[in-house]
Amino acid sequence: MKEPHNAREAWMKCMSILKGNNPSMFKEFKKAMTEEFEMTDIGLMAYYLGVEVKQREDGIFIIQEHYAKEILKKFKMEDCKPINTTVECEAKLSKNDKEEKVDPTLYKSLVGSLRYLTCTRPDILYATGLVSRYMENPTTTHFKAAKRILRYLKCTIDYGLLYSATNDYRLVGYRDSDWAGDTDDRKSTSGYVFYMGDTAFT
Repeated sequence: MKEPHNAREAWMKCMSILKGNNPSMFKEFKKAMTEEFEMTDIGLMAYYLGVEVKQREDGIFIIQEHYAKEILKKFKMEDCKPINTTVECEAKLSKNDKEEKVDPTLYKSLVGSLRYLTCTRPDILYATGLVSRYMENPTTTHFKAAKRILRYLKCTIDYGLLYSATNDYRLVGYRDSDWAGDTDDRKSTSGYVFYMGDTAFT
């Protein structure tokens, strides 16, 4: 094996993920790449960095079910009572909460785990963003709110994102804000989602 000339070439030796819908172009590209780099074609992607990729007839379904189960196990919530919402209705968390303090390292670990899960779970983005605000000085109230997300995961463990083929290439976006909903500094929290056809891409 010859030494890589630069960082880019070294990275190419490690992992390349190709995507598209033109088989002949793939064939030509792989041929050109194997002439330049040492490569092994391992076929269609099935698993990548904790994300399961399921190749289905109706499209590509990405999910982090195994990772979600590991989070539940790590925080001893695998037998928790499921719940069907991520945030308690009208919940107002505050940095000035007077409840008992909790271990910041444990809290940060939980929030960090949830943040990685949002790769395939946009339904927990708002709640995860909400509990992320209190990582410096978390209390039992904040920890309870974070554990509620785990209870929601228990109920929705098989949720993910489906990317299906479509001839509808319209760009559609939705946006909303809670207008000064933060009880600490009166800042607004905004959310958005954009679709290309039936596929959410950001």
